[in-house]
Amino acid sequence: MSDSIFRPGDGQVQISQAEIADRIAELGKQIRLDYQGQPLHLICVLNGAFLFMADLVRQIDMPLTIDFLSVSSYGSRTESSGEVRLVKDLDQSLKNKHVLLVEDIIDTGLTMQYLLNYLKGRSPLSVKIISLLSKPSRRQVEIDIDYLGFEIDDAFVYGYGLDVAHIYRNLPFITSQKV
Repeated sequence: MSDSIFRPGDGQVQISQAEIADRIAELGKQIRLDYQGQPLHLICVLNGAFLFMADLVRQIDMPLTIDFLSVSSYGSRTESSGEVRLVKDLDQSLKNKHVLLVEDIIDTGLTMQYLLNYLKGRSPLSVKIISLLSKPSRRQVEIDIDYLGFEIDDAFVYGYGLDVAHIYRNLPFITSQKV
């Protein structure tokens, strides 16, 4: 792996490890206040949101449950195909739970629209969205993001859980490359 890939500042979009940690702490505090005393269930959208989810749950100081699902609309590509398919389903019931869907990035909104429709059909008390990143300039479907880490410009970003052809998820910051 080239050292240049790890140098902050090389990309068009750069969010440092410290900025990410600070923002997640703020989001965790807000979520704890909003859901205090309620049955909170977080669902991580794999694979990109796993680091975000891990750091987030450590910032929400209250009882909660978690689950994971996986959808595919990218494959090894750098742009969404527009076709969403469920790859891994949930293991737990959503009945009588407030669901917080944890996503790495909301781009076109097509995946999130699919997931919202899918989850609402499973009888939760509510479904809200938390996303680390949002690219509103690429939105094809309007999505209300209840908790947002960062709004970014239209660039292909990676690091902190987001990948380039299944690698670089382990970077502690978010950067971009020309594709």
